[in-house]
Amino acid sequence: MPVLRNRRLWAGVAMAALALSFAGTGQASAADINNAKNAGFESGLTNWTCTAGSGTTVSSPVHSGAAALKATPAGQDNAQCSESVAVKPNSTYTLSAWVQGGYSYLGVTGTGTTDVSTWTPDTTAWKQLSTTFTTGASTTSVSVYTHGWYGQAAYYADDISVYGPDGGRGSDPAPTVPATPTGVTVSSTTSSSVSLAWSAVSGATGYNVYQNGTKITAVTGTSATVTGLAASTSYSFQVTATNSAGESGKSTAVTGTTTATGGGGGGTLPKHAVTGYWQNFNNGATVQKLSAVSSQYDIIAVAFADATSTPGAVSFTLDSSGLGGYTVDQFKADIAAKHAAGKKVIISIGGQNGTISVSDSTSATNFANSVYSLMQTYGFDGVDIDLENGINATYMTQALRTLSSKAGSSLVITMAPQTIDMQSTSNAYFQTALNVKDILTVVNMQYYNSGTMLGCDGKVYGQGTVDFLTALACIQLQGGLSPSQVGLGLPASTSAAGSGYVSPTIVNNALDCLTAGTNCGTFKPSKTYPDLRGAMTWSTNWDAAAGSSWSNSVGAHVHALP
Repeated sequence: MPVLRNRRLWAGVAMAALALSFAGTGQASAADINNAKNAGFESGLTNWTCTAGSGTTVSSPVHSGAAALKATPAGQDNAQCSESVAVKPNSTYTLSAWVQGGYSYLGVTGTGTTDVSTWTPDTTAWKQLSTTFTTGASTTSVSVYTHGWYGQAAYYADDISVYGPDGGRGSDPAPTVPATPTGVTVSSTTSSSVSLAWSAVSGATGYNVYQNGTKITAVTGTSATVTGLAASTSYSFQVTATNSAGESGKSTAVTGTTTATGGGGGGTLPKHAVTGYWQNFNNGATVQKLSAVSSQYDIIAVAFADATSTPGAVSFTLDSSGLGGYTVDQFKADIAAKHAAGKKVIISIGGQNGTISVSDSTSATNFANSVYSLMQTYGFDGVDIDLENGINATYMTQALRTLSSKAGSSLVITMAPQTIDMQSTSNAYFQTALNVKDILTVVNMQYYNSGTMLGCDGKVYGQGTVDFLTALACIQLQGGLSPSQVGLGLPASTSAAGSGYVSPTIVNNALDCLTAGTNCGTFKPSKTYPDLRGAMTWSTNWDAAAGSSWSNSVGAHVHALP
């Protein structure tokens, strides 16, 4: 990971870039063009070369048009994609690109003068990188490149521009008015919002969304969520495609009907709740029966279900021998007793070594059917999604909605993504959570075993501090989840995780900061979230091994929140 430079150095870079922008030929001439070819990746990777097969084109996210570059660093490869661009000697050019995702770099070599580059850390939305360069007396081509950084997430790039005098190859053809969007559908609804999706239109740089004939928003991607709607009300929506040449005709209208009540599932739960994972195995932590789990835990996630030979399907086998002879009948009776005490018991899918894959409609159906069968067999109240080896938003959404249709409104759905999974709403985990927002109970992100991450303020934070918890939770709170669907996931002791343990005091301070604006670190959210759901820990067993210090402190604090 690159070392972030200090402010003084950044100030020097900024002044140098400013000085460079006024060097050379000065104002752009009328003959200046974008010399990059296939600048928007509408023709795949034509004209571009990516190292180690790291690059591909995707239809989402895109900054404009129907495609963008996605390049994924791996091992010692930083996913560099480059193009040879024709230029004119002794000329000044502006190099720019729109980027999103992991660490992103933009640069140029072979200028004949000073080669330049610029970069940005992880960004959850499209951001423009820009710099300028001047060609030498005999320079007729340069190499323009993008790349990511070792061990970091994939980056996206779109709308590359090398703007300046014509290098001799001309520019890509001027755009024409895009076609009318097709495939407009209602992807989800809540009591106050309707989410729409549609197919990308070639050549489009943006889309307008119309509600009952009136334009209400403009977006660059192929989805939008319309908010501020009345409950139990039907609305008509249409979409148009736009670019510099104009606006298309309106799409065929679709109708979205808001639900009668607020989003979120799970039946009756406390306003503020504590989730704990119960280990169906012995790894050195205290071996527990469910009956021994502290009453501070409102949701108990049984870890874990197992993959079967049927794609997407899961099963569960109680580790009776590893748990001191704990029988299935005792286990079921203990679940019933927890229910009588007002607690929820759910089955967790995945974990660090989980191999369950839901990647098509068949496996989605198998997943839903098998989870529902376990609910009926054992009395589980729902499911926890803890897939740490990847998730397909489309088919996991399908699976959870199918499960919801079987189980009804009392279904509990929780998720435990890693920090990297919730850095952007374009990430599959985050998108899945938003797709099922109307039936989702809580997302308890794992604030441990993590590298440094961006907060919602664009600054980089390291684990182990109040700021790490609050600034990252802010991304979810600003990204579309209800405060009641956001929880803080932490290890119960130093033995429970490889890194990221913090004292219960830090957890409690973070909860206070988010709910009341008190006990914050250097980061303070722009608003408070008094309905924040609460906290989660791995695990009830490690908590017990540490004398229940985590649940006695954090649990009591969560339940005392107003």
